[in-house]
Amino acid sequence: MRIGLLTEGGYPYVSGDAGLWCDRLVRGLGHHEFDVYAFSRSEAQEDGGWVPLPPQVGRVRTAPLWTAEDDGVVYGRRARRRFAEHYGELVAVLCTSDPGSASDPAAPDADPGTGGTTRAPAEADRFTGALYGLAELARDEGGLVAALRSETAVRALERACRAPRVLPAAREARVSDLLAVAAHLHEALRPLSLDWYEEDGLGAVDLCHAASGGTAALPGLLAGHFFDVPLLVTEYGVRLRTHYLTRPDFSPAVRSLLAAFHGRLAAETYRRAAFITPGNTHARRWQERCGADRAKVRTVHPGMDAAPFAEVGESPERADPHTLVWTGRVEPAKDLVSLLHAFAGIRAAEPGARLRIIGGPVGPEGAAYLEHCRELAARFFPDGTGAPHVDGAGPVSFEGIGGPGLAGPADAYAAAAVTVLSSVVEGFPTGLVEAMLAGRATVSTDVGAVVEVVGGTGLVVPPRDPQALAEACVSLLRDPERRARLGAAARARALELFTVEQNIAAFHDLYLEIVARTPARRVRLNGTGDPLPFAAPVEAHVPGHWTDPASRRPPRTAPTWATDTPARAPSPARAATHPVPGASPVPATEAAR
Repeated sequence: MRIGLLTEGGYPYVSGDAGLWCDRLVRGLGHHEFDVYAFSRSEAQEDGGWVPLPPQVGRVRTAPLWTAEDDGVVYGRRARRRFAEHYGELVAVLCTSDPGSASDPAAPDADPGTGGTTRAPAEADRFTGALYGLAELARDEGGLVAALRSETAVRALERACRAPRVLPAAREARVSDLLAVAAHLHEALRPLSLDWYEEDGLGAVDLCHAASGGTAALPGLLAGHFFDVPLLVTEYGVRLRTHYLTRPDFSPAVRSLLAAFHGRLAAETYRRAAFITPGNTHARRWQERCGADRAKVRTVHPGMDAAPFAEVGESPERADPHTLVWTGRVEPAKDLVSLLHAFAGIRAAEPGARLRIIGGPVGPEGAAYLEHCRELAARFFPDGTGAPHVDGAGPVSFEGIGGPGLAGPADAYAAAAVTVLSSVVEGFPTGLVEAMLAGRATVSTDVGAVVEVVGGTGLVVPPRDPQALAEACVSLLRDPERRARLGAAARARALELFTVEQNIAAFHDLYLEIVARTPARRVRLNGTGDPLPFAAPVEAHVPGHWTDPASRRPPRTAPTWATDTPARAPSPARAATHPVPGASPVPATEAAR
């Protein structure tokens, strides 16, 4: 089977989101072939290079989201009229009050049987018609980059905001707000200009697998629109939720219009997807509330490599019976301040208790927060706090992986009698799963997917409640038998539900189910006259049309930021096709035709 893996800011780049699970997925499904279509988020990410790719990756095609040059496409009068019509329709929908849309999950007429929303069919059809109309225009004319940042686009947005019966926030949009929204739509719709949507591109895959929602899923929508390629969407963090929670400095008009756009794009993605695979029930609730059909949703937990934790998990006697361990990225969302307040109460009840905080800061905000926590700990526990953890040092230590005795995450949990999670915001708690694989009892705050992950194998307390956190930790420190029972149960649960093997097996089954339920897009026979098993057999993977008549479509002019060579272009703006060394050769003639 040939899979088009769609990523944004992650695989195959060394840095970014979701890179590790994508790499494990590709390597674990070696009997399939993968074509990777990747969006990069920054020049630094591109300069960082790729992870080593396995032989089943046939080719990689990349495009930047962080910059784009003028594509050199000059529209004629008819094309300009088409653009104005479709773009005007799209922004008009964003400005129109529609209480049943995905951008308003609190709709009073929501139907709980369909996941919590009931979209007005006319408005949904207007949005999708405009979106695919722009995609068809880009395919016919060679790109949209210049048109999306033209005065025509801004004027269309202004007319939409000034029309009758629009959202109050849209009506109040100022010129600066219109320019900000137009710039964001230019970035979000730029993938429509790519030359990926050809018979020898995404038209040649058996299915598209988007590693996230939002921009990464957009090529999958177009592959389905142009070639009926089925789409699988995986979201370990709901991208729509991210848009709601970020950019609080934007004006109400900008936030309202962008929320409407991303809400409708998410609703269309969920509608078109054959299956949607959230990583936990917390993400699943978001998806259903934003329009996902429950019949299409399959929860697939992220897979962790259990091997590094096997020795620690099988050696509970290595734990120090008086030590609490916290691990993770140091940032305000982890609420280490509440943990330090709780530990003051723990020390009052158990004077021999120790707390090891293991992790590094994230960015300047994280560094400032770490320094604040050090100062707070020094005030609470002045006897040597902040020094590396050694016998005889203070009761609280701040350490990092790679320090003395901490070669890897498993070593962080080895000495823990209890592992603590104190977050106020959490998606899927990876560190908690690692502690469970290490066979350690846990105390966690009830945020994100924590309860789903822990099950009945750990103690869960309300967030921002130092007293409850302290009482739970003290109860486990005083009861070694209970700690041992919970640790063993946690390890068994993690090995059953959260391993790489179960993750790969789940996606393998979904791939087969999707292809089995998808009508063949072309009927092809083998040498004995029997149908070939997949809609796009290996013969279809050869670029070019060797027997079909020449396409009647006008030749396309490729955007200058979409090139074929993996070499660095003179300009920082680029999108490329990269044959992977060691894989089946792919001619470098896959640029715009």
